[in-house]
Amino acid sequence: MNIGSSFSIAKRPGFLILLVMLFFNSTQILAQQKKTAKNTSDLSYLTDSTVLSKSDYLLRLGKVFETINQVEVTTSSFYLLEPIAGHLKQDEAAIALMKKRLSQGDRTLNVQNLQMYQTLLDELENNNVRCLADLQGYEKKLNSLKTQILSLRKDTVLMKIFRTDSLKRMFKTEFVELGKKRIVMDSLIKSNTSLINSLQARTSANIINIRELTYTAGNQLSSVSIKAFSKERRYLWESVDKPANKKVGFQRFMESEQQISTYYFEYTQGTRFLLLLLGFAFFFWVYFNFKSLKQRDRLESVKGLNLVFIRPKPYLVTVIFILTLAPVFDLLAPALYIESIHVLLALSITALFFKRLPRDIFYKWCIFVVLLIFPVILRSLGMPARYQRWLLIIFSTASLVYGLYSYKILKAKAVKYRLLKSVGIIYIIFNALAIICNLFGRFTLTQIFYSSAVSSLLHAISLIVIAGMITEAFLLQIKSSRIRKNYPEHFDWETVVKSLRGLLGIGVFLIWLTLLLVNLNIFDGLYTLLVSIFTEKRKIGTLVFTLWGIALFLMIIWVANFLQKYIAYFFGDTGDDSLDDNKGERSKLIVTKLVLLIGGFLLAVAASGLPIDKITVVLGALGVGIGLGLQNIVSNFVSGIILIFDKTVRIGDVVEISDKKGKVKEIGIRASTLLTDDGAEIIIPNGAILSNNIINWTLTNNQMRAVIEFSVGNPFQREEITELIKGVIISHDNVFTGKEPKVIIVPKNKTSSAIKVYFWCKDISMSENTKSSINSIIFDELEVKGIEIL
Repeated sequence: MNIGSSFSIAKRPGFLILLVMLFFNSTQILAQQKKTAKNTSDLSYLTDSTVLSKSDYLLRLGKVFETINQVEVTTSSFYLLEPIAGHLKQDEAAIALMKKRLSQGDRTLNVQNLQMYQTLLDELENNNVRCLADLQGYEKKLNSLKTQILSLRKDTVLMKIFRTDSLKRMFKTEFVELGKKRIVMDSLIKSNTSLINSLQARTSANIINIRELTYTAGNQLSSVSIKAFSKERRYLWESVDKPANKKVGFQRFMESEQQISTYYFEYTQGTRFLLLLLGFAFFFWVYFNFKSLKQRDRLESVKGLNLVFIRPKPYLVTVIFILTLAPVFDLLAPALYIESIHVLLALSITALFFKRLPRDIFYKWCIFVVLLIFPVILRSLGMPARYQRWLLIIFSTASLVYGLYSYKILKAKAVKYRLLKSVGIIYIIFNALAIICNLFGRFTLTQIFYSSAVSSLLHAISLIVIAGMITEAFLLQIKSSRIRKNYPEHFDWETVVKSLRGLLGIGVFLIWLTLLLVNLNIFDGLYTLLVSIFTEKRKIGTLVFTLWGIALFLMIIWVANFLQKYIAYFFGDTGDDSLDDNKGERSKLIVTKLVLLIGGFLLAVAASGLPIDKITVVLGALGVGIGLGLQNIVSNFVSGIILIFDKTVRIGDVVEISDKKGKVKEIGIRASTLLTDDGAEIIIPNGAILSNNIINWTLTNNQMRAVIEFSVGNPFQREEITELIKGVIISHDNVFTGKEPKVIIVPKNKTSSAIKVYFWCKDISMSENTKSSINSIIFDELEVKGIEIL
């Protein structure tokens, strides 16, 4: 296009208008674009962008570090893995030893050891089950960590970090540290997973082996029990089978017994700790009381108690106490342990009897000790079975002769020990049975009868000794408590002994019977039978109960009643009337008795297993009974509780209730006892006490105002007589000088005057004696002054 043509086009008016419009439109468009750009920059923070910042990436990496660190923290909490590995090694050795012992047959095992194996296997199974539970818990925690690590691999942000080179360069420092930690994490997970799996496999294998051995031991114990009544060995007069009667190596025998005993003691420790704790408690109980008397220089006061067993240093009696109860705390212990306990116990009792028994009885006891110890020694030497049978014949015969002779001689002297008399008969019968069984090849029965005969007599004597020691310790406790509290030393100790003898006798008999049943291999079967009977649920209507719950209820109630009845003895209060200054102590004891009764009842209800709704029904029925005819009983019970806590009347107070006066001897739950000056005991219901006015002469103090009245002839000097009488009164020991005595002289007529003397006695119980003494002294003094007394 040329210039001319351009000008020609420009001259057209339409073209000019178009240019102007385009200019303005372009200007407006540019302005709108600038405005839009400006608005966009101002609201950019509100946009929903998918672009991640550096902080977002660091947040994801922080989660990775947290998970990896959690692995180290969690695995460090697996502190039981090493002990479990040690326990499993020991368990495996014990299982291998028992497997070897049980595979040898029943000729090398006795009933006691078979019973012990069952106990030991039960403990082993419990230990391995607990170990398996711990390992499963650790495995669960480890699997949870593995799940967390796998979940991190599904995180897209983390995948982007690990795949993008620019992000790798940005977080280079974090990647280096993460690499180090990942190596440690992998090592910990692999090692712990491998160790836990290995320990779980070993534990599971142990449990399988233990259950197999338990089955084998049970079968052998059953077969021993059955074969015991059949012919196990040749008759004693038959020819000898030399290969079957080889000598068992002493060293090998002792090592085997010691190993199995060691495993038993390692797996059963709690009961023996309790036994030692009881022994130390008994020692310090006796030692403390003797020390208390020695510090007060009153050791000679115990001579009146006729103490036979306990001494100021009770080392020997404590040893006997522990050894006697040791078989009770280990009913199914190894035979070697039980026999060792019997030997030590026999020797300890011999030392105790050395200076306490007459010589002839002591020598008879020594013969019994020889019959007890020598079979144990000879069996431990590993002698052939046939030689052991001949020796048992000799010792059984000697024991039978000894038992018959001793029973005939000592029958009259053992009258008060009925248990000992019965045990003597059992000792004779069992030895005779041991001889018969030995002759006819029943060797298991021979061992059972002979060991039961000897151990039953030993246990009976040791338990009687323990009962005597506990009784003497209790008497010593009463004596020392009374001396510490300045009570009168003398008390009726024979009544205390009589009260204790019944309870201790029951305990001694039950312990002795339990040990006898264990020796005869009857205890387990009888125990299982009784447990099944007593724990079986029975139903009457809607009430479900067990015999064990009822027995436990009655037992707890009986124990609570026994404790509330005799707990005062422990604090030196034997219920005598000579303790006038211990009202506070007696009030505390009453509260203690009440707590024991109520606590015992609540504990018995809880232990019985009775549902609460059933108890509510019983209480509702009781409420109906109260409404129908038990009002007085409940009223007296509640009144007794009020008297105990209100302390308006205490034991030892001198009170007047209605027309009755005396000293409060006892405050019971239902009634209280009043002791009059004439010695009569008045039993008053507690409800009647609270419903009457009570005059308590000794509520806040023990003082009482006394009055003396007499007449004298006139004339006399009033001031001189007044001072004389006051002087006599003040000089008396039982007069309370804090309150001045008063002398009132009233003329009666020209020839005589009446004199009234008022003074306060310190001790109300001595008021009559004080009045009589002061009256006599005043009369003597007036007679010296020449004053006539009318």
